Amino acid sequence: MSGTTGHDAGPRLATNHAIADRFLETARLLDDQGANPFRARAYRQGAETLRRMRRPVEEILRAEGIQGLERLPAIGRGLAAVIRDYVETRRMPIQERLRERQEPLAALRSVPGIGPKLAERLHDELAIETLEELEAAAWDGRLARLAGFGDRRLAGIRAAVAERLGRRRPPPERPPAAEPPIGELLEVDREYRQMAVAHRLPKVAPSRMNPLHRAWLPILHTHRGARRYTALFSNTPRAHELGRTRDWVVVYWEQGADRGQHTVVTATLGPLRSRRVVRGREAECEEYYRGLGALVL
Repeated sequence: MSGTTGHDAGPRLATNHAIADRFLETARLLDDQGANPFRARAYRQGAETLRRMRRPVEEILRAEGIQGLERLPAIGRGLAAVIRDYVETRRMPIQERLRERQEPLAALRSVPGIGPKLAERLHDELAIETLEELEAAAWDGRLARLAGFGDRRLAGIRAAVAERLGRRRPPPERPPAAEPPIGELLEVDREYRQMAVAHRLPKVAPSRMNPLHRAWLPILHTHRGARRYTALFSNTPRAHELGRTRDWVVVYWEQGADRGQHTVVTATLGPLRSRRVVRGREAECEEYYRGLGALVL
């Protein structure tokens, strides 16, 4: 292989190092989830090969195709395909699937700057269970309102989560006006639950928390004007643990280049008790119900 020396080595080999980091995390996740130890070892050995290389994987793919990657020490056909897909898409599906199955607090603790106590606070106070939810909270103001989160810590978590999720740059801050109104989210939630109870929705087989691969999860696709929605019951470990898989509804929305998600639940405490509430937007829910004359404070 051709050598690479001098000040340009770092930028030229950035993809090699990024894939090596992801291979190491994949190996750790495989170990944590009790997978075949030889499989985890293969990813660690592949990471060592990538870190020692002095030639960018993109260059090998252009010149020799995937066969060039297969000829590298400790890579082989399977890891070569993973490397090729990452170069083309900047995604590593196996790593993403393993992250989805990871216990929520462990996923939060894996972010630099988040220890066990802070992970519990994020989970208990903000109902954050995934890295995607943590990223959303870092940008929509919820983390900033949590005690102990200064600008520097917030910026560090934004950067760390963006890196973990494979993004080159953090998402732009979304102006509040871009978010769907509370009434609209609650309408979609109501439509979904009514149609699910009436067995009028198609069902999908979720990839996690579903060892029998059974199609049990109803899914709704609907729209309000130009805004498109997809709604499903929550299939997170926490929802299963608390028996809320038929109560918590995750609502995804998209309008042009804007998109996001919200979780709607039945409140169990306070003035909103027994009412449907959009997590993270409780104050707006209070105003909404007060406007309907349906909330006594």
